[in-house]
Amino acid sequence: MSAWRRYDSPLLPAFNERFEQRWGKGTAPFLDPELHEQPLPRAQWINVDTGAAVAVVPVWAGDESNRSFATFYLPPGGDIWLLRPGSIDYLESQTTQHITLRNQAFKKAVEYAKAFIYGPDDHDF
Repeated sequence: MSAWRRYDSPLLPAFNERFEQRWGKGTAPFLDPELHEQPLPRAQWINVDTGAAVAVVPVWAGDESNRSFATFYLPPGGDIWLLRPGSIDYLESQTTQHITLRNQAFKKAVEYAKAFIYGPDDHDF
């Protein structure tokens, strides 16, 4: 059995802290655990044995309506890695078409994160 567990509480502050340590204060509003924008799909997992963590979150720069999902990995010893799941861009709006595209992009990013965590063929989740 895997030591990885879904973590369905607010986003772990370590994602924002490590991102800002690497790229500067205020560079990651999308990782702010206090951000309560709705809807804001996120997924995260923690490894109960090592303390490592993985999160899938929407990210943006400049125009907040042009977003994509990013997968971040927190290795146990510090730092933050941006994992590259491929093109998962979407527009943030409340139209049915945009919500569908956002949900498809989120699903793709989550599947990528699960493959990173559990391996490409072992989806024990």
